[in-house]
Amino acid sequence: MKASPSTRAAGPAHAAAPARSGNERFVRIENVVKKFGDSVAVNDVSLDIAKNELFALLGSSGCGKSTLLRMLAGFETATSGRIYVDGEDLATLPPYRRPVNMMFQSYALFPHMSVEANVAFGLKQEGVPKHEIKERVAEALELVQMGRYAKRKPHQLSGGQQQRVALARSLVKRPKLLLLDEPMSALDKKIRQKTQLELVNIIEKVDVTCVMVTHDQEEAMTMASRLAVMSEGRIVQVGSPGEVYEYPNSRFSAEFIGSTNLFEGVVVQDEPDHIFVESEALENRLYVSHGVTGPLGMPVGISVRPEHVSVSHARPAVPYNWARGVVTDVAYMGSYSLYHVRLPGGKTVVSNLSSTYLMQAGTPAWNDEVYVSWSPASGVVVTQ
Repeated sequence: MKASPSTRAAGPAHAAAPARSGNERFVRIENVVKKFGDSVAVNDVSLDIAKNELFALLGSSGCGKSTLLRMLAGFETATSGRIYVDGEDLATLPPYRRPVNMMFQSYALFPHMSVEANVAFGLKQEGVPKHEIKERVAEALELVQMGRYAKRKPHQLSGGQQQRVALARSLVKRPKLLLLDEPMSALDKKIRQKTQLELVNIIEKVDVTCVMVTHDQEEAMTMASRLAVMSEGRIVQVGSPGEVYEYPNSRFSAEFIGSTNLFEGVVVQDEPDHIFVESEALENRLYVSHGVTGPLGMPVGISVRPEHVSVSHARPAVPYNWARGVVTDVAYMGSYSLYHVRLPGGKTVVSNLSSTYLMQAGTPAWNDEVYVSWSPASGVVVTQ
């Protein structure tokens, strides 16, 4: 995705998105609407997903992401619009005939069945020959490193092991499209971080396109090659994790993905390679090192990520992009600290300072008067 001139900053380069297949329209969602009575859960969503891509739908509860996933699975029917997988219109296909399999948030394992019986269940329902079932189940369990637990029951497994069994059950049917519904929500944080990369590695080994739903930003940023930010049934922004984080196209994206310092103001000078913005929150102007498309006096927001904000006892020498304030809170996070600095007008600026930086620059303390500052390349203009 290429950001528009009105939203793209000449900021630091971000990591490129992983290579994608040449089939950029393996999954096609065209103008899909889903209504429940008078309530619109999914509102005119169009989206293309490439073959073998791991794509994330990211948003808060009630944004429509799970409803969209259930329409892909066939558990909900679109009020209007079309959904295609590998060129096949899914509208007339019931869930059991779709080339799609879904791993549920609760894993939904049969408690009375062994691990191998759980994985084999779908194949037995389809009438696959016994010898083939045995081979495919063994292959799927080895893929998720659960072969030695084949005879155990679900209650004898940890949460992470149950998740692997659920994944094997989904993959054993060799779907063209794998759907993951909040795949890490049942795991504690330490196990979740380890399992995220393991799950990505497993999915990359098989010929499957994957769409996952999550409200966890870190999970989406870690696992997905691309993601869509959703709000109120609509897609707000689509791009690689780096693109969406570094170049948000709206106030919503800027504030939803990670955290940001958002300064509201108006454009007072617009040149091809920079703009100046006046904001009531600051004593001096904001300088952003790229132009925008719009008239003077246009209201804009300037998004500055906390990791781009410096904190110092010394006043900056430049006449822009700084403010004085008082340290009101410090959160020690190990390798970095979060500083909250309250400006004279009442706005709080958050800075993420590495431990290395603090050792070199000196550690500001609570109630210290300090200066926050950032470079012209750190600001991103958002107009929506």
